[in-house]
Amino acid sequence: MSADTYAFEISLHRLAGEAVEGDPYTDAWGTWPTLAVPRESLATPLARGFDEAFAALDRVERMFAEPDGSFVWASPREGTFWQVDGNACERDGRVLLVDMKGSCPPAEFDRLLEVWGWPAESVMMHLVRPAVFLSEATFRRHAVARGDAGGGRDLRPW
Repeated sequence: MSADTYAFEISLHRLAGEAVEGDPYTDAWGTWPTLAVPRESLATPLARGFDEAFAALDRVERMFAEPDGSFVWASPREGTFWQVDGNACERDGRVLLVDMKGSCPPAEFDRLLEVWGWPAESVMMHLVRPAVFLSEATFRRHAVARGDAGGGRDLRPW
């Protein structure tokens, strides 16, 4: 993993307006402030329509997306290898959440976030294994720390 690579296993959600500061979370990559999010706020989907988001995915080079919501995005053959696997869930024709696992450079992660409506819509990230929510800024620091430590290797499917 390069120092310029994010490594992550997350669910992407709309930032809940009701989210407040939670207890800190400590893992192998540091101690991170969390968000306490009311369960009922997780039922509110992103503003981006599901079909609109998948049309945007189709325009991203090296992206393989299926109508069921699954997708895989891989790096070009040259340079550092990275890959993001994901699945978007739909509610009332809109994207409810997006599960994503893998590694990629920060600029490529931003391109992926744009598909889901960012930066117009604020987002938060749910770290899947510890089941904690992070703000976008905290997530980015965590993803870099994990990438710097080689934490993306265990996220690869092979």
